[in-house]
Amino acid sequence: MRKPIAVLAAVTIAVTGLSACGSGASDKNDTSGGNGAAAAQGGDLVIVRPGDSVSMDNTMVFSNASIWVFQQMLESLYEVTPDGKDVAPLLAESHTLSEDKLTWTFKLKQGVKFSNGQPMTSADVKFSIDKARSTEGGWEFLDVAIKNIDAPDPSTVVITTKYPWAPLLADLANFSNAILPKDYAGKSKDEFLKAPIGTGPFVWDHWTKGSELKLVKNPKYWDTGKPSLDSVTWKLVPDDNSRNVQIQGGQAHINESPPFSSVEQLKGQPGVKVDLFPSTKTDYILMNQNEKPYDDVNVRRAISYAIDREALVKTLLFGNGEVANSFLMPGVVYYDKATPGIQYDMAKAKEELAKSSVPNGFTTTFLASSGDNTDQAIAQVLQSSLKELGITVKIQNVDPSAAHDLQNDMKYEISHSYWTMDIADPDELVTFAVDPDAGSKSFFTGYRNPAVIADVKAAQKSFDPAERQRLYSRIQKQAAEDAFLAFLYYSPFSYATSTKVKGFVALPTGNYHLEDVTLSK
Repeated sequence: MRKPIAVLAAVTIAVTGLSACGSGASDKNDTSGGNGAAAAQGGDLVIVRPGDSVSMDNTMVFSNASIWVFQQMLESLYEVTPDGKDVAPLLAESHTLSEDKLTWTFKLKQGVKFSNGQPMTSADVKFSIDKARSTEGGWEFLDVAIKNIDAPDPSTVVITTKYPWAPLLADLANFSNAILPKDYAGKSKDEFLKAPIGTGPFVWDHWTKGSELKLVKNPKYWDTGKPSLDSVTWKLVPDDNSRNVQIQGGQAHINESPPFSSVEQLKGQPGVKVDLFPSTKTDYILMNQNEKPYDDVNVRRAISYAIDREALVKTLLFGNGEVANSFLMPGVVYYDKATPGIQYDMAKAKEELAKSSVPNGFTTTFLASSGDNTDQAIAQVLQSSLKELGITVKIQNVDPSAAHDLQNDMKYEISHSYWTMDIADPDELVTFAVDPDAGSKSFFTGYRNPAVIADVKAAQKSFDPAERQRLYSRIQKQAAEDAFLAFLYYSPFSYATSTKVKGFVALPTGNYHLEDVTLSK
């Protein structure tokens, strides 16, 4: 779930820290704590993180630090499977699809209550999804195919689409379509967002912005026996080394995003381990095509050829990643590993620039987030590489929230961003990235290729996996040739945890299920 919001870096070059490599897999129904023994009960889990949450508005926010919190309270009809490539029923029990593939009928799970004790019904589902698809500038692009939603009885929901829409189940699994109580349980939207109510395993306690956010156990949770934990607190600790020290000292149990530079140093540290979970995270260079000379494909291709991605993987990720060949990632269905992308070749970079409108180079400004070491490192690498082409790169450092706004408003020339998938279908990223009319202006680059857009629309409406693969392969190939983004690298999710924590797993989509986590004394 990257979204176009700048956050403090998960990777640094010069930070020292501590960690041991590991990996894990999750079974949502496993209550053994991950070791086959009877699960521990209770405990107050503390998670330290580099950046604070932004908002609890699930329909509008693009911040991972917000999403991973409210997903502990808010649940959807479906959820992403542990491999990130499919969905499974959550608040839905089952569904049927009409022969013309326009009418989806869902049966809801019985006995589900919101944390305020109110039963969940189809009226709540209709309210929630109607609300999500009526926003502007949020996640409404996922629900664009929905024509109407009916609630014929309390346990049945009928969704009619305007045309066949293959990604619907994946879209319904997204947090933006989470089920809230109808009419915000009698509160105004603003009041509700100050203390959200959902069907999830945890409920709201407090949020001291800039310091900590706390949730407590939902005693009315429908999944019997869960959660084990009494509470979860996310604490803001911007300094990488301080977070690692807190894990070692027992003041915290989970560290979001320990730097890759600390992995080797942490091996063997008592009471601490590090997991590098497979992810769908991809980093990109954004080039604003509304600003000259980035409207020139040869300029964009020249810059993309000039980036030494292997060096970035080695320097920024300390080898814990791989060079990107597509704007889609290996963990996503319909990713095409045969798409070559544009890889480092300085001779070709010079050839492309020679064919461009600025054959002798130009001066440009790289928009970077202050305090974000990844942004700073990428900016400096780009500055050095492009100098060989006669391109002078100035670096503009601004506050992360300001950088986010400048990217969204397309008031930049060249910048860095990343994405992590939220749903088990490529349509989320593909629509966001290459359809300029979907609300995100093609990942805030202004990229527009009518042939690519046509393929996107066709892929959305096809239920044939082979046909969707053909279309998505063609999209990936053309998008790479157009160099609307410079694809950099794929990287895992790094987490340092106390060995007292059992059952913690970050899914490829970035989220995690804290109802499955136990904490030993």
